[in-house]
Amino acid sequence: MHLPRCFWRAALLYALAWLAVAPAPARAADETLRVGSKRFTESYILAELLAQTAAPHTASPPVVRQGLGNTAIVYEALRSGAIDLYAEYTGTIALEILKGSPADTREAMNAALAPMGLGVAIPLGFNDGYALAVRAADAERLGLRTLSDLAKHPELKFGLSNEFIGRADGWKGLAGRYGFTQMPTGLDHGLAYDAVAAKQIDVIDIYTTDAKIDHLGLRVLEDDRKYFPRYDAVVLYKLDLPTRLPLAWAALKTLEGRVDERAMIAMNARAELQSVPFDTIARDFLASTGKGAKAQPQEARRGFMAKLFGPDLWKLARQHLLLVAVSVGVAILIGVPLAILVFAHVRLRAVVLGFASLLQTVPSLALLAVLISMLGAIGALPALIALTLYSLLPIMRNTVTGLAEVPNGLRMAGTALGMTPPQSLRLVLLPLALPTLLAGVRTATSIAIGTATIAAFIGAGGFGERIVTGLALNDRELLVAGALPAAALALLSEGLFELVEYLMRRRRRVPPSLLPS
Repeated sequence: MHLPRCFWRAALLYALAWLAVAPAPARAADETLRVGSKRFTESYILAELLAQTAAPHTASPPVVRQGLGNTAIVYEALRSGAIDLYAEYTGTIALEILKGSPADTREAMNAALAPMGLGVAIPLGFNDGYALAVRAADAERLGLRTLSDLAKHPELKFGLSNEFIGRADGWKGLAGRYGFTQMPTGLDHGLAYDAVAAKQIDVIDIYTTDAKIDHLGLRVLEDDRKYFPRYDAVVLYKLDLPTRLPLAWAALKTLEGRVDERAMIAMNARAELQSVPFDTIARDFLASTGKGAKAQPQEARRGFMAKLFGPDLWKLARQHLLLVAVSVGVAILIGVPLAILVFAHVRLRAVVLGFASLLQTVPSLALLAVLISMLGAIGALPALIALTLYSLLPIMRNTVTGLAEVPNGLRMAGTALGMTPPQSLRLVLLPLALPTLLAGVRTATSIAIGTATIAAFIGAGGFGERIVTGLALNDRELLVAGALPAAALALLSEGLFELVEYLMRRRRRVPPSLLPS
């Protein structure tokens, strides 16, 4: 099979682009501190607090990987070395990471974590436990004070975060302890507050340092059967960090015991109720305790236009464009030759297209989780592989369809002129199939632009960063500020493909010698 030279030039360019955006597993960044966070307000703030505390004592500014997702994803990022540390909670470590191993003390936890190359240190000074909450008016009306009281009212609707429903220390065990019979609805943690305020649900799971508990007038119910363990905030870190960055580690240790529950609730409130940026909140806290730069004057609440055209707009646009361009380009390099190879073999073609169709049915987050586990990495690489796999089906299907639509008369005419099969493919079949093939690339590009927003859940960047943060803060303006640029990018790509198709229609000519008589 011979493909045009331009195809191989494009292959080289896309390969170089892939190498540019896909991080190498072993990067020479030993002097860089990499801090991770989960996808909720408090974790965002603590990540900035850790990074800013260490920053004066590192050779290069710390890298903060915000909003990486749930415990499983952030833990995998730490285990694989994509990050060096993040703020975690003792109850989560004991039940989710150590899977219930006896670990009542920090010493026991460290003994269990050491074989994994991890350690626990720097208790920050507050407990942020799980609890269930209801509207205060309902608590008064029904006499709800404890979880045992709640179990007597099966008519109440539960809306719980998806992570809480699936956690080892979450819903299943809680329901067994108290005898709950309800089937909870899975909701994003931030959206659950709106749902309970609008009376769409009656009971939600909360973190005890959430700022919206008092703001919305919710009643936190007592865990009278002591199901939940303590969730003391600590630092989970790679064991080589103290020796690799001793000065930064010494600075981080000064945070021990300095963040109490009242301070954490106040910082969460600034983020969720006043839309103050996470880095500003951390800087102001450090300044107030005499350990950081001077606090900045209180910023006014950012409006929608400030969020839409914020300083991160071009960085996110570049990341989103790279994810889409590289993934679709690689899908073209794989899909087009593969479709040409299987085109003449009906059964093999059905198998290959069926497998590509099957890939489309795998949920995006599930595929990303599998890739993270397989690759031992987060960020651009698993995101690019996932986007490439999702782009294969429309490209391959349209390539096959375009080749099948070439009239037999034109195929025979090429043969009559003495063309070899590769010449016929290059000079007759592919040019005539190109409009249909291009339509497949157009569809793949639209899919990739939309799906690339999910990549922010694993730290790959793009406009999804704003969407993920908006979900964590329940900030509709920030959600829209992420969705609108992605939609504009999709419209721009549609316009470019329209222009290409228009130019092709003007230039396309069938050689008279190949017209059927």
